[in-house]
Amino acid sequence: MKSILKLAAITMSMSAALFVASCGNEAKHEENGDHEHADSTAHSGAHTYMCPMNCEDGKTYTEPGKCPKCGMNLEHNDNAGKGNGNTYVMQYVSNPAQLEAGKEALLSFTPKIKGKENDQVPLDIHHEKKIHLIIVSKDLSYFEHIHPEFNSNGNYDIKVLSSDKKFTNGRGHNETTFENGGEYIAFADYNPTGADHQLEKIEIKVDGKAKSPVTYKESNLKSTVDGYTVSLEAEGGKFATNQQMHIAGIIMQGGKEVPAEKFENYLGAKAHMVVVGLDKMDYLHVHPEVENGRLDLHTTFDSPGIYRGWLQFQTNGKVHTAQFTINVEEGKAVDGEKQNHSDEHKH
Repeated sequence: MKSILKLAAITMSMSAALFVASCGNEAKHEENGDHEHADSTAHSGAHTYMCPMNCEDGKTYTEPGKCPKCGMNLEHNDNAGKGNGNTYVMQYVSNPAQLEAGKEALLSFTPKIKGKENDQVPLDIHHEKKIHLIIVSKDLSYFEHIHPEFNSNGNYDIKVLSSDKKFTNGRGHNETTFENGGEYIAFADYNPTGADHQLEKIEIKVDGKAKSPVTYKESNLKSTVDGYTVSLEAEGGKFATNQQMHIAGIIMQGGKEVPAEKFENYLGAKAHMVVVGLDKMDYLHVHPEVENGRLDLHTTFDSPGIYRGWLQFQTNGKVHTAQFTINVEEGKAVDGEKQNHSDEHKH
């Protein structure tokens, strides 16, 4: 009898424990369910997307897609376009203060915050570099894409070589040279940590004999460089404003087309293209994709006129720069594209 009673007590104890555990698990499941639902609710609102290069000066989208200016994928960032309250400026000084053609010098660039000039400004790495510096002459006959080197004092420096010195590792790194005097413009392309992408236009004057200015009037959509022939073909046959352009970059060598996917990565992409307008010096930095073996560039032009373009790609460790002249006509927006563009933008 005692054995039966003892067995019954054990059975009741086990049942009670199972019941408590079951209730606890159910409560825990409900708590987890509420938490997951709360998370889902918190993220169920409209998201914000923006070009990582801020090509459209703070414009944002409510849907993922591609930047109509540079072709890069829009990034999900619900704080995009809101800024962080700081105003940034790229401080530029040279040593000596007055540059002279053919002479050695040092160019120093320092990101600053207005009103907080003593604060150091950390920069994010974008396309493998913290600053992309594009230098062009006023007539757009000269082009250089270089990357200032960071120093412990907070400056990013470029060495200017004298005319009798050779580049340490070839062009396109942290060195340049000014063979001719004249007026140049440097586009400083950078991204302060925690802030929107910045682009600044800096004027550089170099003393010395200047080249005769080159006048560009007609399109030249074919370029030969280092044994490659590079052509640009616009979808629809012409370059125009008020519509998103799809431009094929076709590269030939020895009479045969070279598949773009065989290029080496250069600064995190198969190619880069910089476009600058002659009249307004408006700047585009386009990142093509590879489609059907060709470079596919997506961009839009705000104004008609003459533009100069430089397409860069790399093979066997060497960067090739093909240059073009593009005549952009006034275009008429396609109704569907105009509506989609309007619907997607969030001002």
